[in-house]
Amino acid sequence: MKLWQKTSGTAAEIETFTVGKDAELDLQLAPFDVLGSLAHTRMLERIGLLTPEELEVLQQHLKLIYKDIEAGAFAIEAGVEDIHSQVELELTRRVGDAGKKIHSGRSRNDQVLLDLKLFFRHQLQTTVEGVKGMFDMLQQQSERYKDVLLPGYTHLQVAMPSSFGLWFGAYAESLVDDMHLLHAAYKIADKNPLGSAAGYGSSFPLNRQMTTDLLGFESMNYNVVYAQMGRGKSERVVATAIASVAATVARMAMDLCLYMNQNFGFITLPDNLTTGSSIMPHKKNPDVFELLRGRCNKLQALPNEISMLLINLPSGYHRDLQLLKENLFPALEDIQRCLEMMTYMLAQVQVRENILDDEKYQYLFSVDAVNALVLQGMPFRDAYKVVGAQIEEGTFSPAAEVAHTHEGSIGNLCNDKIAELMQQALAQFNFERVKSAYQELLA
Repeated sequence: MKLWQKTSGTAAEIETFTVGKDAELDLQLAPFDVLGSLAHTRMLERIGLLTPEELEVLQQHLKLIYKDIEAGAFAIEAGVEDIHSQVELELTRRVGDAGKKIHSGRSRNDQVLLDLKLFFRHQLQTTVEGVKGMFDMLQQQSERYKDVLLPGYTHLQVAMPSSFGLWFGAYAESLVDDMHLLHAAYKIADKNPLGSAAGYGSSFPLNRQMTTDLLGFESMNYNVVYAQMGRGKSERVVATAIASVAATVARMAMDLCLYMNQNFGFITLPDNLTTGSSIMPHKKNPDVFELLRGRCNKLQALPNEISMLLINLPSGYHRDLQLLKENLFPALEDIQRCLEMMTYMLAQVQVRENILDDEKYQYLFSVDAVNALVLQGMPFRDAYKVVGAQIEEGTFSPAAEVAHTHEGSIGNLCNDKIAELMQQALAQFNFERVKSAYQELLA
């Protein structure tokens, strides 16, 4: 069954090629397709295209289909093109002619757009929750190890003293900025395209504000041509936000691999969280961190993959856009799994103390020594030369103590301020509005 089917058939080879992976991927859109139809049919009754009696029976059976989907008792049958066709087919079987009326005033184009926007909102909320979970763990570890020093590096050369509190806290604050990008993606997904039909509107007197409110959208895509052009743009913005989170996770995974290396020896993991070698009995490999790094590096390529699919498309709908699901749907699952696994692993990291007792780190304190002379009244350039000469002559003897007190430094991590920034970022999302709208639709 196809929503566009008339009398002539389609060659099997063409059907197989054009449907692609839609049947598999579309099941993830199933609950959102029903939610969209619940809102759309209420609007159709409001404008006189459904009777109150038809609306009542349609609403009742759409809610039953939604429960089947939630219970895992719903599938796309062989020969049915996509989730939209399957829902309409099932509804028509249950209620007869009234089921054939639900497509009035919409096209499969805006139906797909709506399902995707609802799906992206849901997936972004799940990702936001994963980012918050990792953020909380980083802040917890930052406070726990705030007094444990470790070397800082520039150019991978020993540079200045750092601390585990500073290092964990750095990635926490990075996630705050990532959260702002997730919010930007959420705002773009939080606009209702329903009623744009095939991209040129409808001659029916649709009430687009009604469906916007019923589905808990912040606003709508007003221009119907732009609503259709939003297919692809929404995916690219979501991919950009995912890639930003992935960059933070990948970079931390690289640090963790480095810090576990015996030549660094800053951290270790319990044996049951590492893997071994088939011939080297001493090995404790950080496979989880390596896979996190690899998966998140792949995710950083996602915006470019999507851009390449869109790069030469004029306005209007094109079948190329179907392929975006194959890129983005698995990526959303990947980033959520990576966040979950990184959070779990961070809780198990074992930090080594007294790292800086090793003689090779003595020059970490050269800048502090220069600053101490400046505080005594010596010009900075003269102090720099004095300490530089001591290093060259082998007479430099560091104090090996830190007195960093300004905001965001070793002695003043400002974790409370960073937590406030995260709370402000989270407050921008209005997940409750969406939750309330869905509860009302499904009541």
